[in-house]
Amino acid sequence: MSIPPKTNSIKTFNDPIYGFITIDDPLLFRIIEHPHFQRLRRITQLGLTNLVYGGANHSRFQHALGAMNLMRSAVSTLRSKGIEISEEEERAAKAAILLHDIGHGPYSHALENTIVQGVNHEVIGLQIMQNMNAEFAGALDMAIDIYTDNYSVRFLHQLVSSQLDTDRLDYLKRDSFFTGVSEGVIGSERIIKMLNVHQGNLAVDAKGVYSMEKFLIARRLMYWQVYLHKTVVSAEFLLMNILIRAKEMAASGMELDASTSMRYFLYRKDVCEIKNSEEWLKHFVKLDDYDMLYSIKQWIDCVDPLLSNMCKRLINRRLLKTKNVDRPLSAEALKDLQRKGAEALGFSADEMRYLIFQKSVSNTAYTTKNDSITILYKDGTAKDISEAATIFQFSNLESIETKHFIYFPDEVPFQ
Repeated sequence: MSIPPKTNSIKTFNDPIYGFITIDDPLLFRIIEHPHFQRLRRITQLGLTNLVYGGANHSRFQHALGAMNLMRSAVSTLRSKGIEISEEEERAAKAAILLHDIGHGPYSHALENTIVQGVNHEVIGLQIMQNMNAEFAGALDMAIDIYTDNYSVRFLHQLVSSQLDTDRLDYLKRDSFFTGVSEGVIGSERIIKMLNVHQGNLAVDAKGVYSMEKFLIARRLMYWQVYLHKTVVSAEFLLMNILIRAKEMAASGMELDASTSMRYFLYRKDVCEIKNSEEWLKHFVKLDDYDMLYSIKQWIDCVDPLLSNMCKRLINRRLLKTKNVDRPLSAEALKDLQRKGAEALGFSADEMRYLIFQKSVSNTAYTTKNDSITILYKDGTAKDISEAATIFQFSNLESIETKHFIYFPDEVPFQ
């Protein structure tokens, strides 16, 4: 027997970042009450980051509500400056930002690169939105147009997805709060008060330039200290290798304990080709962090020693060690290290590629290529922030910073 939807269309959430967030629009309330959106409660925003920062357990549900709250403030600011935004456009923009992460799965990036290959969360998200739109009798038409940048008022899309969107403004502040990394604290309220529109595109009033510079610096620092923290990345690569190995074992006929939907993606060989099917999506929207963690805990007792070893490492936080190197190892040097690992752990040299490998990670805080940040002056002139910035050498933020790492078990000596 299906559970009837709630009829009350006013809901207040007590958010640790912004305080009380009230939902008083029936469409937004219906989105939040939908099972696809409620699933985001069971998907953490930062995945395995809590292995480094113990407080990083907040969900994508919280983030989506926070971003919608900032969208409300941004629309209010722009209207106060004479920018016309209809009630329908405001509702659609709020719906679009609420749904911007709807396509994320558990430990999203690890999932997309392993058992759900060939499709990213934006593609999945759009498919989910379109299905919900059919269920809502077309009420999400404008929201989808804004999300896909097919709506005539372009700055609304930029508030959803750009280098200065409400998504980034929320996750930097929220992730900083829950990790305790103060370098990520930004003045999101100040930035929103400085928003404007220039020639149809989102812009920032000139007196907000210092806040924008700090925003970009905070973004770079958060990437290296949180999102690309060497231990976090080590855990994520280990998870990816667990899923790759599990997929291989499933293909060989080995029976692996997992939820029904997890088994669907593990055992289907044609999963990429059927990604547009109703069956594919039905199973994807059932996946959450609990499916993943349950499976990994069960695989600790798997008859495959390698899969068991990797699962024990992740669950018990005996992660692969990480060494930062000036340049990647040669192919021969890496194979030699893998041979040493095989001797130490009793696996074959080929199997050691799961436990000894090298990866490079890169980060850039700003680019002028797409949706650059425009600084608007009182006389109506405008400059890209890279030209208007005064505090630091802006080319440092535009450059791509790359770090090279070797990953290996602590049982294997590596200097």
